[in-house]
Amino acid sequence: MTDFITVADVDQKLGQGWAGSGDVELSVAMANAWLTARIKRTVPVPVPDAIVTAGAQVAKLAAENKLYKDTGKEVLSKTVSAQAGTSTSKTYAEGSVELSAAENFALDLIAPWVRRSGTVLLKRV
Repeated sequence: MTDFITVADVDQKLGQGWAGSGDVELSVAMANAWLTARIKRTVPVPVPDAIVTAGAQVAKLAAENKLYKDTGKEVLSKTVSAQAGTSTSKTYAEGSVELSAAENFALDLIAPWVRRSGTVLLKRV
């Protein structure tokens, strides 16, 4: 796991007390794990501000127990009938999960580092 952010970075971005009653160290560790799982490119040193901001947002979610959610079986299809001739139905994609606004914001911030480079260098032997 790569350490993209520290507690001090999150304190600077969000101010003291950002974790509320959550565990500060665990929240930052979870944010670093989340970033490590998504960032596929080499990140320059010092870490770009966009990644630090994304990490701070994700650490706050982790402190609120909203980052890693329990998963259950996904609904593939559901139909409910109220009267004859009227019904509603739902179909969810397999593996779909709801993302919070902060998680979507963080994903947009790290987007340049998420995709692998499309350039491949080939050398003849």
